[in-house]
Amino acid sequence: MSYPSPGGNAQTMRGYLVQPAGPGPFPAVLVVHENRGLNPYIEDVARRCAVEGFLALAPDGLAPLGGYPGNDDDGREMQAKLDQAKLRTDMLNGARHLKSHKLCNGKLGVTGFCWGGGTTNWLATVLGADLQAGAPFYGAAAETASVPKIKAPLLIHYAESDERINAMWPAFEAALKSASVRHEKHTYPGTQHGFHNNSTPRYNEAAAKLAWERTVAFFRKNLA
Repeated sequence: MSYPSPGGNAQTMRGYLVQPAGPGPFPAVLVVHENRGLNPYIEDVARRCAVEGFLALAPDGLAPLGGYPGNDDDGREMQAKLDQAKLRTDMLNGARHLKSHKLCNGKLGVTGFCWGGGTTNWLATVLGADLQAGAPFYGAAAETASVPKIKAPLLIHYAESDERINAMWPAFEAALKSASVRHEKHTYPGTQHGFHNNSTPRYNEAAAKLAWERTVAFFRKNLA
C-alpha cells in the first residue's frame, strides 16, 4: 500500500499492510524496520502482529530509492544515504496514516528493532497522546528533554551485550521516572543487539519468543 508523506523523503511512501481475519475494526501496530529497509524479517513481524489480531503496517523507508534491494548489506548502504530526519518523518506519517485507517479502532501501538527501536522511542515523544503503547527493541533512548512529551506506556527490550544502547539507559530511566512515564524494561541474558531477528546469527530463539510474547500481551492490554 502507499500513503502520503509530507516532509519526508518522498511525497508518497510505500509500506506492507497486513490485516487480521474478520471485519474489524482492529487495534493497529506500526512495525519499524532496522537500518536496512523493509526486509522479509520485518514483513514477517508484521504478519505475526496480524495473526495476533492487530492491523499492522511496516513502512519501507527505502521506497524513495526503489525499495528494499533484496539483501541487508545493500539495504544498509541505501538507508545511510537517506536524509535521516526525513526518514523519521516518513515513519511518523506512516503511524498517522495507520491510526486514521478505516480498519483501525483508533488505538495505535508501535514496535521497532535496532534503528526502528530508536525510532519507536522518538515516535513516542512526537505522537504524545496519539500513541497508546510503544515496544522498542534495543533502540537508542529518546532525547532526555523530549521524554516528558511521552504519554504512552513503554515496554523496553534490551540485549545483555549491547554496550552503546545500554549505556543510554541510566539517563533514559531517570528521565522516564521524572516524567512519570509508565515503563517496563527487560534485559535478556546471553543476547546481542538484534537477538529477535531470526535471519541473522545473533538470533536467540528463547529470548526472541519471550520478548514477543511480552510485546503481544502488552499491546493487547493497552490497545484493547
